[in-house]
Amino acid sequence: MQQLKQHQQKLQQCKLCPNMIGPVITGNPVYSKILLVGQAPGDKEGKLGRPFAWTAGKTLFQWFAQIGIDETRFRNQVYMAAVCRCFPGKTPKGGDRVPNKQEIQNCRQWLDEEIQLLQPELIIAVGKLAIAQFIEVKKLTDVIGTIHPIHVNGNTIQLLPLPHPSGASTWHRSEPGKNLLQQALRLLQKQAVWQELI
Repeated sequence: MQQLKQHQQKLQQCKLCPNMIGPVITGNPVYSKILLVGQAPGDKEGKLGRPFAWTAGKTLFQWFAQIGIDETRFRNQVYMAAVCRCFPGKTPKGGDRVPNKQEIQNCRQWLDEEIQLLQPELIIAVGKLAIAQFIEVKKLTDVIGTIHPIHVNGNTIQLLPLPHPSGASTWHRSEPGKNLLQQALRLLQKQAVWQELI
């Protein structure tokens, strides 16, 4: 626990990306066999001080509630990370800006260190940007609804991709996304590390 707390204290001081808007957002410093990786905080997360704190989070935690874990228990028992830990800001059209390659690269050191510290057995990657950090993804339909064994630091980790639960996305609310999401959640529910949480 102490190592994770020290890691997060260093992470919260990070100022590598001039166009990112702080504060740095982290989940609880919990040792967990499950690592959740999101994309980047939205504009509300900074004020609320935790990942997935707004609309997308409500949807995400509804998904997890369907398979036996409520939001409080999830936050207290699963380590929550992201591709980028600061809000990227808005695009001229009003949507959230996608972090650029340099910003993703700058933040990667923190994720790599967390994987090293946690040695997770399962990574839940939420959204295309998060999934793409681990496996190639052209279309979500190619990767959602299946488990992908990945090799990190000599260990095999099960990767479970989920669509992004954003209110702006219709992917998970229409077919085939709706069905593939349910398939992914059923697979998640069967994982031994998920069963241990329940």
